[in-house]
Amino acid sequence: MRASTVVLGVVLLTAPVVAGAAVGRPSQQEVEEALTCQCGCGLTVHACNHLQCPSGEPMKKEIAERLARGESGDEIVGAFRARYGEKVLSSPTFRGFNWLAWITPFAAVLAGGVGVTLVIRQWTRTVPPPSPQPPAADDELRRRLARELAELDRDA
Repeated sequence: MRASTVVLGVVLLTAPVVAGAAVGRPSQQEVEEALTCQCGCGLTVHACNHLQCPSGEPMKKEIAERLARGESGDEIVGAFRARYGEKVLSSPTFRGFNWLAWITPFAAVLAGGVGVTLVIRQWTRTVPPPSPQPPAADDELRRRLARELAELDRDA
């Protein structure tokens, strides 16, 4: 019983260290998803479905080798970025002009919502009610019509 308590204590003390190492180290899939395949398919390295892809397969192999050497995900992505440039990243960074790629879709949706709201408000505005009094020109026309009808009755 004493030995099992010691083993349990060792497991409980080392579990956070092992879990922290597993959490801090990225999987191969995570690194592959961070990079775009350079064969022109537009997919990530992990999702590239070309058989024997001339770009994706060597990149997958290099990622696996670098992870086996203990390199971090940021180091691996940084190495590919240095080799291929910004185009190898599957999502733009938040630095420099790239922030516009993150902001533009949200701004477009917001502007569209404001535009639709303004159009709907314009369409649903109430029309002012007609005036209850006919204008003076209508009275003049009615008198003229009555006079001409009376003349027609006399002539007939």
